[in-house]
Amino acid sequence: MVGEQGGRDAFIIEDFDNWSKKNSFRKHMGNIQSYHHKAQEKCDLLLRKNQSIGEVLHKQTELEKSNYEIRLRATIRSCRFLLKNALPFRGHDETEKSNNKGLFIEVLSLIREDNEKIFKVTLENAPKNEKLTSRTIQKDIVDCFSKEIIKSICDEIGKDVFAILVDESSDISPPAPLPLVLRYVDQLGIVKERSIGVVHVLDTSSLTLKAAIDSVFTDNNLSMAQVRIQKLLLLLLLLLLLLLLLLL
Repeated sequence: MVGEQGGRDAFIIEDFDNWSKKNSFRKHMGNIQSYHHKAQEKCDLLLRKNQSIGEVLHKQTELEKSNYEIRLRATIRSCRFLLKNALPFRGHDETEKSNNKGLFIEVLSLIREDNEKIFKVTLENAPKNEKLTSRTIQKDIVDCFSKEIIKSICDEIGKDVFAILVDESSDISPPAPLPLVLRYVDQLGIVKERSIGVVHVLDTSSLTLKAAIDSVFTDNNLSMAQVRIQKLLLLLLLLLLLLLLLLL
């Protein structure tokens, strides 16, 4: 409140000591064009809810959050479609000039084609550092799908018993892939075989394979006490033992 004031520099340089005089404040405020009135007007505008800095920043943050959620949902839908149909994600040329950018980008483009909200916040219209189309983002989303599917398989098994199917590839140089499949009977009596992961091991010794299986079991709250040997395999083992006894 410096400048065109009616009296002196009260509240600025000197103390205001004319409290007993009713007209002192009016004289200090000056006319409608004074700096006091202009400052008061700006203060009133700033404190208005719809025009305050806090409200503007809040609206901007909410808009960015909404756009991010729309973009993320579109990316997840693209990943879900490709995973459900066992299709590859990446393309050889994903540049803007490419006629075939790979299935992930093409599916995302198809999703946003008839949806203006998705179109405005994805691909070329998205922030450069937040497109949600990178290889890392795709792998993270696939990993989330994988964890949810494995959790549903383990929940379906519960405390029941199951058999393990393991097929190590000893002819491949380390690390060798070790797919792990569970065979179990559901509540309707249907025999199911479900893969719960592929573990990479440095060798195919019994100790290494057991350690890999224990690791998968621990991650998915499964117990070795639930494992049962299959009757057919047990029969084969008994026949093999009988054959060895006969040969001896």
